[in-house]
Amino acid sequence: MVSTQLILRILLILACIIFIGLCIEAGGYLTNAVFALVKPEAVKYLWKEVDLSALLRYDRSHFFTVVVVITIISVLKAVLFYLIIRVLFNKNLSLAQPFNQPLVRFINTASFITLLIGIFCTSGMNYSHWLKNNGASLPDVNQLHFDGGDVWLFMAVTLFIIAQVFKKGIEIQTENELTV
Repeated sequence: MVSTQLILRILLILACIIFIGLCIEAGGYLTNAVFALVKPEAVKYLWKEVDLSALLRYDRSHFFTVVVVITIISVLKAVLFYLIIRVLFNKNLSLAQPFNQPLVRFINTASFITLLIGIFCTSGMNYSHWLKNNGASLPDVNQLHFDGGDVWLFMAVTLFIIAQVFKKGIEIQTENELTV
């Protein structure tokens, strides 16, 4: 049988790999947004080949709004995985006492970040639909990474509920320690 410690080490390695990928993605979007200011004709070769050149020709402010929302979503995902790495690396997951305050803070923070990701994904998707309805040419919401906002919102609510359960677990654990 695989031990919990081994699983946590494997999860730490996977989280590090995902974090690096998300940092590269966020940096790529940010760099290309700045690069679009200098050389607008290169916009069609943006990160991951998301062609937003038609949107740039349509309206510069809408172009930067879409790119900023994409970048914010990427940065928030990277921050979420950074928090996961920090919890796993700092050994805040005590199997002897699983209900502890740092873990509750982590779950609450992760819940808030996933809520923000869900809000930005949903807003970005609604904004891109609005732009399309007003005549702008945009790639599909999947290519813009605006899809899945409802999943992120669902995960935020789930994490918030788990945080409340852990908070109650801390109260019970504290009561048990005081009665002994």
